Amino acid sequence: MPQQKKLAFASIKSMYRVFTVPEAPDSTLSQIDKNISRNLAGFLQDHIVAVEKDLSEVEKDFSDPKIPDKPIFVSEQTQFLLDKLVAQSVHTASPSFVGHMTSALPYFMLPLSKIMIALNQNLVKTETSKAFTPMERQVMGMLHSLVYEQDSDFYNRWMHDAYHALGSMASGGTVANITALWAARNLAFPAEGNFKGINQQGFFKALRYYGYEGAAVVVSKRGHYSLSKAADLLGIGRENLVAIDTDADNRIQLDQLRKKCIELQSKKIKIISIVGIAGTTETGNVDPLEELAEIAREFKAHFHVDAAWGGPTLFSRRNKHLLKGIEKADSVTLDAHKQLYVPMGSGLVIFKDPTKLSSIEHHAQYIIRKGSKDLGSTTLEGSRPGMAMLIHSGLRIIGREGYEILIDQGIEKASAFADLIEQNELFELITKPELNILTYRYCPNWAQEALRQAPPAQRERINTHLNRITKYIQKTQRELGKAFVSRTRLEPQIYQGTPCVVFRVVLANPLTTIDILEEILSEQAELAKDPKIASEIAAFERLCNHQTSHTKAS
Repeated sequence: MPQQKKLAFASIKSMYRVFTVPEAPDSTLSQIDKNISRNLAGFLQDHIVAVEKDLSEVEKDFSDPKIPDKPIFVSEQTQFLLDKLVAQSVHTASPSFVGHMTSALPYFMLPLSKIMIALNQNLVKTETSKAFTPMERQVMGMLHSLVYEQDSDFYNRWMHDAYHALGSMASGGTVANITALWAARNLAFPAEGNFKGINQQGFFKALRYYGYEGAAVVVSKRGHYSLSKAADLLGIGRENLVAIDTDADNRIQLDQLRKKCIELQSKKIKIISIVGIAGTTETGNVDPLEELAEIAREFKAHFHVDAAWGGPTLFSRRNKHLLKGIEKADSVTLDAHKQLYVPMGSGLVIFKDPTKLSSIEHHAQYIIRKGSKDLGSTTLEGSRPGMAMLIHSGLRIIGREGYEILIDQGIEKASAFADLIEQNELFELITKPELNILTYRYCPNWAQEALRQAPPAQRERINTHLNRITKYIQKTQRELGKAFVSRTRLEPQIYQGTPCVVFRVVLANPLTTIDILEEILSEQAELAKDPKIASEIAAFERLCNHQTSHTKAS
């Protein structure tokens, strides 16, 4: 006889229980809580399904738009989440998940996150956060010190100043970059004479008052898409996010930058900001920051550095020179949920001069009043969780020396993997790692030789086949579920800018080993032999052989 399903009922008593009574020790939720706390990686390994399910199938589990009239038991919802959500989530903590900037978390982040959630502080206002506000200010000071290395008198003066802030917390690099350019825009068109400032009177009156025809933000072609969002939101316009060509190492070309700045200036276009990148999203390269600082100063532009990825390299005594010049930036974006190993939703922007953030201050009578220490006055977001607590915990528990080890091993691992790729006759390294990101593709040595010899039209045809092969291998490897690398499209100078689809690998997870990386290459090599792609491989080989034969005949 089938067991009758227990029904939950909505009543004031049951609502009271939901808010006050914990689950029984033997309940599903309590058991999950214990298992996760005891062994997070093991729990994920046991519950995340290895083989990928088609998204259209997953959508069927989440297709009912109706809110249930009757409540269900917590245990029932927990089981649903295990079966339908956890089972189809991405195992970002897996050592073989090396395709994106999301990695394993230190084990202590889980129990500490519970403290943050249980307290449910709102960092918009000290009245709803109390100790969290000075902690957030301290975190800002700690990371400001990492970048700018000011003396103790500076931090004693500014860190807890009621009228200023060293930076602004955000949910990630996107909002941090928007905040930096927001401040840069307001600083470029300040109040003067009978003009009340761009923040009060808008772009049209600002341009007319200062005698400009427009405004621009300048960055390399490797700039993050968040800068385009910022240009849109701030009224600059996406077309006025000016992208400068990069060199063979994916760094901004300084001569092209200066030439473009002179051109913009001659057209009466105000250069609001020049943005340098410390760790490009696709290739992990670092712009020449010192030289960019000089050019920004020459054209009186705010110098912002997007160090969302590469910023923590400053912890490494051996590798911090790669970010030389970052200390000359007016503002710097950092993403704690990347290489500070904090859970998702934690970024910030710091300002060299604490007075600069005043350009975006907003106040209200009932909250964030002027002169209060509330940090909500300089954040784009209003209500915010106390993520600073987790950054603070990481900085103290892992410490400078711990972060240095993590950064160094990631860079070393990327270099070692690049060597493996170059030694393997089936693969081609496209971008050598400067930090801990690299790109490569399936392209045997004989194909590389044919590509070097091929005229433009033939080279494009060969690359078209290679692009389809790379997409197939990447997609199939992901679906098999043993490993994951991402893919992107680059225009390498070695092939005169011909678009090439490549594998992209990010090596921040300390649990990833060289053996795992060798297995990833081996699986990709096997996938190139898959019968489903045999016709593509055959056509690719014919093209390369024809090119080689033609070259020899010549």
